[in-house]
Amino acid sequence: MRIISLNANGIRAAHRKNFFPWMHARKADVVCIQETKAQHPNLTDRDFHPLGYHCFYHDAVKKGYSGTAIYSKHQPDRVHYGLGWELMDNEGRWLQADFGDLSVVSLYMPSGSSSEERQEIKFEVMDYLMPRLKKMAKDGREYIICGDWNIAHKEIDIKNWRGNLKNSGFLPEERAWMSELFGKAGWVDTFRQLDAREEQYTWWSNRGRAWDNNTGWRIDYHVCTPGISATARNVEIYKDERFSDHAPLTMDYEYEIPERVLP
Repeated sequence: MRIISLNANGIRAAHRKNFFPWMHARKADVVCIQETKAQHPNLTDRDFHPLGYHCFYHDAVKKGYSGTAIYSKHQPDRVHYGLGWELMDNEGRWLQADFGDLSVVSLYMPSGSSSEERQEIKFEVMDYLMPRLKKMAKDGREYIICGDWNIAHKEIDIKNWRGNLKNSGFLPEERAWMSELFGKAGWVDTFRQLDAREEQYTWWSNRGRAWDNNTGWRIDYHVCTPGISATARNVEIYKDERFSDHAPLTMDYEYEIPERVLP
């Protein structure tokens, strides 16, 4: 099973940069997109409904903002559009597809970099999600939560860590939250399970020459329950082409998605 995650920074912009031909060539089973910045009814080009994939979009109420999508070669048993919590759901930040005993989630965590108000919203989302994630880790299902978590966990995950200690995305409270997620909460940073190297980043600011100098952040993850994480075999951050200010994160798992059995 191959799963790709990408914050597209606008699905139409990624389309213009030839994301979909690349996606088809990768032959992924599931593709998780964040920050679609689009309303599904307006995506009339057939490329936004990739041939051979079941397509699901969870749009933000605000036009041109946030939003998530999942493309899947397999018909899910169920699709969950949100968490039943208005703050997240109105911004289209959680989209979940269930396949047998596996759930794949496209998650777009809020950023707090634009204002103190948005940082407080980010903290509110973190406070809401942690107990829920703890319960999910123990509910007997396997989960792969793909997406832009907007937090670099450790110093190894950000190039200029000293200069960002007081900036959103690398605040002590945020990093402690991630440590709890990968500790007591029972989840696994599957990328780091496979790749312990330095300077492995998934996002680069558009300011200055961040991309050219690899002054990046690793804020995109496959966060997994231990069972499915143990089946992960290969990981790639694709940087040969740029579809967004984020790079696609691809993970291969020794797991076969079960075909849906209709009643």
